[in-house]
Amino acid sequence: MNYNIRQILDFLSELALNNNTEWFHAHRAEYDAARSSFIALTQEYIDRLTAIEPSYKELQPKDCIWRINRDIRFSADKSPYKNHFGAFPAAPKPGLPSSSGGKKSDRGGYYIHLQPGCCMFTAGIWGPTPNLLTALRKEIYANYEEVEQIMSTKTWKRYFGSDFDSYAGWDLKTMPAGFDKDFKHPEWLRHKAFTVSCYLSDETVCSHDFMDKLMDISRAAQPMNKFLNFTFEEYGEFPRPIEKRR
Repeated sequence: MNYNIRQILDFLSELALNNNTEWFHAHRAEYDAARSSFIALTQEYIDRLTAIEPSYKELQPKDCIWRINRDIRFSADKSPYKNHFGAFPAAPKPGLPSSSGGKKSDRGGYYIHLQPGCCMFTAGIWGPTPNLLTALRKEIYANYEEVEQIMSTKTWKRYFGSDFDSYAGWDLKTMPAGFDKDFKHPEWLRHKAFTVSCYLSDETVCSHDFMDKLMDISRAAQPMNKFLNFTFEEYGEFPRPIEKRR
């Protein structure tokens, strides 16, 4: 193990208290060490994920990790730096280099977020285009029994509960147009993103077997990613009529 998650969290704790360019530049060495540690963690995670997602083989950490600098152009919060590290391994687009995957991918993938007191894992598709969002809703509507089956497993319930994530102020308050209001799971179709999350304590992410635990959670989420990515690959930007899967 060539990374130190406690070192990462300690740096981020200090950054949260001193989020300004003067402090950051004075502590550049600590940032470089924390980032190097996070890159090593992300590389091991990618390597482990290839056992369940062979298409991740060519991914590199740089494809998956976001910059620590915040885009403050349109934000009331002018803090220049994020107070977390995040990486999103996800498959690249067919026929394109690995740089089209990871954080640039529109597919469902596996997101790891390190932030003191707020570490988490998230899987699924966040922010789909309008056409893809419609296709995902239609797929879930037509094949809700498959979603029920995925969400009924012991490992799923242990980590994710019985619904997709809700985003306050973003989810619809009523059923989207074109769907039967008597649908068994109306809450699923009101979402504008299809993700599931599992919060992780600082003690968990700093434990010696964290990567094993992270892979257990990833395996639990993989069937849902597969379900969502089937829709992405089959219908993508140009949804066709969706029928019940056989």
